[in-house]
Amino acid sequence: MPKQVINNVAGATPPLPVFSHAVISNGNVYVSGSIGSDEEYNIVGGVQQQARAALDNMKAILEGAGSGLEHIVKVTIYLTNMARDFGIFNEVYAEFFRDVGALPARTCIGVAALPMGAFVEVECIAELAPGDEE
Repeated sequence: MPKQVINNVAGATPPLPVFSHAVISNGNVYVSGSIGSDEEYNIVGGVQQQARAALDNMKAILEGAGSGLEHIVKVTIYLTNMARDFGIFNEVYAEFFRDVGALPARTCIGVAALPMGAFVEVECIAELAPGDEE
């Protein structure tokens, strides 16, 4: 089956013109990175607020694509200050994944900078929910 591009998901920050919210291919959902911004691309608060905004955005995109947090197989997190933000991010992350059952595989990478001065960016790969397969 050809890949399906997912854009303009209700409840998600609109994608910039250089990427799609997500792409569905072979029963998997590849979600682009989400930073902690509001719908006008303003960075929100500190790392806790940015983490929550980024994860809320990722969740909305997954649901708009026919998946959900419980179907994530891999999460990649980018932090601009690992020493300061790793523990804070993990607290917010735990709230989102508390009820999903088995936790997904995960990588957290320290980076020099993120777009628009964000502290956090999150991307994931998930499976489509049963019954939503291509």
